[in-house]
Amino acid sequence: MIILRLIGESFRFASDALRQNKLRTMLSLLGITIGIFTIIFVFSAVDSLRAKLQESVDKLGSKTVFVQKWPWGGFGDYPWWKYVNRPEPSLRDYQLLKDRLEYAEGVSYEISANSRTVKYRANSVEGAGIRAASQDFNKTWTLDFQEGRYFTENEGRAGSPVALVGADIAEGLFNGQPAIGKSIVVMGRRLNVVGVFKKEGEDMMGMSQDKNIVMPLNFAKGIMDVESDRYDPTITVRGYEHISLDEIESEIRGAMRSIRRTRPGAEEDFALNKSTIASQQLDTMFTMINTGGWAIGIFSILVGGFGIANIMFVSVKERTNIIGIQKSLGAKNYFIMLQFLFESIALCLLGGLLGLFLVYLVTLLTKAGGFEVILFMNNIVLGIGVSLAIGTISGFWPAYAASRLDPVEAIRS
Repeated sequence: MIILRLIGESFRFASDALRQNKLRTMLSLLGITIGIFTIIFVFSAVDSLRAKLQESVDKLGSKTVFVQKWPWGGFGDYPWWKYVNRPEPSLRDYQLLKDRLEYAEGVSYEISANSRTVKYRANSVEGAGIRAASQDFNKTWTLDFQEGRYFTENEGRAGSPVALVGADIAEGLFNGQPAIGKSIVVMGRRLNVVGVFKKEGEDMMGMSQDKNIVMPLNFAKGIMDVESDRYDPTITVRGYEHISLDEIESEIRGAMRSIRRTRPGAEEDFALNKSTIASQQLDTMFTMINTGGWAIGIFSILVGGFGIANIMFVSVKERTNIIGIQKSLGAKNYFIMLQFLFESIALCLLGGLLGLFLVYLVTLLTKAGGFEVILFMNNIVLGIGVSLAIGTISGFWPAYAASRLDPVEAIRS
């Protein structure tokens, strides 16, 4: 009870001092407010961007491996000359890999071509992405339909002229009318629409089916070279959920080395890409951005901290005779020290809360723009924690100096 009463009286003294010097208090808050605003806004923007990018990466699947020519991570000193002569994944690789894998829930061969025009009667949509995939495409990717269905086994095997279209393509061609059974023209060939993907919306990495058209791989063989590097051929493998990603990757690597007849100890001529690679790259990039945010904000906080310390020394000077009276009446040194320490902490907390409030106002403004910044709870806790730390550090020496004053000399001051 004595400790609670001591803390209560210390806060009362601090609040009285802050109310009596409103202008000085507000000027003291500016440095802390600007510093907390800078750090927390940068962290909130980075966390929001990271969450959106990670959401896109998660679409790849945690147990999905992509067999490709080029490894992911084309940043900095990317040794492209090591990979330029590698062969693209072939239909032979796909078929042999599919026959040999035991940990795979699905294996698909996929190609893609961008910026094509799709027509339906007088309507047309430009910039559509054309994809062709083998029958297991629905096992290697999570597909949701708002209308229709996926390819049947017979349609995929026979290379029937059928297609799955994205929500934006369906809206642009059919103007809200039912799409199933309609005949569209893609690359000069007619395809019957059998399914429409559920609208996903554009994500940060452009991974969306909204503007894509998917046709059976066996049909695409008649209109394009499905093994050409122009169409970025990829073998996608999704492993079973109960199998670890390392085991899935190890099995694929062993099978591909056997298929390509790679000698023991020789370097592989293929790349196994997975979502964890993208996540690691995001971690590296955002660590650098967070470091920059700390570097920018720390200077403002240091300036604010020195300002708080200066104001606290002035406050001690103004109340020196009061300190002498308190000590002559029996006030302990730690009571005097806590009195000024809590005043410093209260100043910094007010500045920090004001900075957080400004960040919140900015997040409301960003909702009207294309990118929404979210003020996460961990950033709120960080802002309050930094304010407490700066208040404690800035107020300690002035509070300690006040607690060591001689009561007689203090009263005479």
